[in-house]
Amino acid sequence: MSFLGGSSSSSSSSSSDVKANLVQQLQQESAMANARMLINKVNENCFQACVPTPGSSMSAQENTCLSSCMDKYISMWNITSRTYINRIGVESKRMGGDASVVASMGSGL
Repeated sequence: MSFLGGSSSSSSSSSSDVKANLVQQLQQESAMANARMLINKVNENCFQACVPTPGSSMSAQENTCLSSCMDKYISMWNITSRTYINRIGVESKRMGGDASVVASMGSGL
């Protein structure tokens, strides 16, 4: 079975392809989970801060507050994510791991 890492050249290539596909799928799922978390946090924090009494429509001031809050929150999220990914990469290199996989995860929103 080539999936389990046979000794032939083609199975080695196939095994590498499977690994690459799995890594890519995990990265996509991680990015989606992070995006969902970001949206939930923005909704939770910004909405509470900017819309004290929800109604059928929002005022211009509430809209401006929400936009500003979301921009700040997303910017902070991206900075934190990049810093975290860089730190994982440094630690991975220090421990002899493959930092290229970690580095490829560092795309922000």
